[in-house]
Amino acid sequence: APRIPSTRLALHHFDSSYSLHLGALWPSVRAALLCEQKYGALLNNFAAADHVPEELELLNATDFVSEAAQKAQQWQQGAAVGEAARRCQEGSGEGRTMTQAETSPLLCASISSKIKCYTFPRGDITRFRPARLDALGLLDYYLMDAASLLPVLALNVQPDDFVLDLCAAPGGKTLALLQTGFCGHLAANDVSISRTKRLYQILHSYVPREVRDTVSVTSCDGRDWDQVKGGTFHKVLVDVPCTTDRHSAMEEENNIFHRRRTKERQMLPMLQLQLLMAGILAAKPGGEVVYSTCSLSPLQNESVVE
Repeated sequence: APRIPSTRLALHHFDSSYSLHLGALWPSVRAALLCEQKYGALLNNFAAADHVPEELELLNATDFVSEAAQKAQQWQQGAAVGEAARRCQEGSGEGRTMTQAETSPLLCASISSKIKCYTFPRGDITRFRPARLDALGLLDYYLMDAASLLPVLALNVQPDDFVLDLCAAPGGKTLALLQTGFCGHLAANDVSISRTKRLYQILHSYVPREVRDTVSVTSCDGRDWDQVKGGTFHKVLVDVPCTTDRHSAMEEENNIFHRRRTKERQMLPMLQLQLLMAGILAAKPGGEVVYSTCSLSPLQNESVVE
């Protein structure tokens, strides 16, 4: 039989499963998956590059993090007005502003003013120039999928938090966590030694030595982390291996839908569950854990968390 490309197998799988899960949304999501990848430029706060925001704004790029914060604030104000009006209508006379906890703590508390990531408007696939070195030898920004920042924002790191990035390589989220300036200590772990080397390269290219000294990089099996350092972290990011939907639909190299990797793919939810459990056990009582994937699969997302 002729060999069927892994990308076609992946797309067939997505068509049969995601069309049921997403319904009428699937055609537009499918088109987005198959579009050219669009990057955001995460500003490096450690670089001497004050001119970069102005340079990017002249290209019509905007900081989507601050835009989200403004929208959240507008939404919160609108909700507060609505609540005050409702109370007045009920005759309670208690018109008041809704607290953060009464609106959406994740939406409001997760926006870090320290993190800035510039993106071009929807429909604009302009490429950012390659990152440049500053006078200290640090690169001025890091190109990444802007959606990869969302788990970091949701983690809502606070000053002097001990943070664990359980599946850290290749390092974009680790770098973003350091951009907050809040990590008292950051443990970055990945089971793959080759991918950990890439993480080291990113840290050396973007982070000064004194900040790198607050980061410990390890290559343990994340599933065993609680046996190494259980109950020690305020915040834990568990960004697990997954079907990596865009890559699976677009790239033949290292594609998890290759026929030889069927068993590995079927076992992903169990691996994800074990990593999440280890992340929970690594957190202090009262700590916070964010679980994330780059897959649309309910089996790899909601089902694992449930």
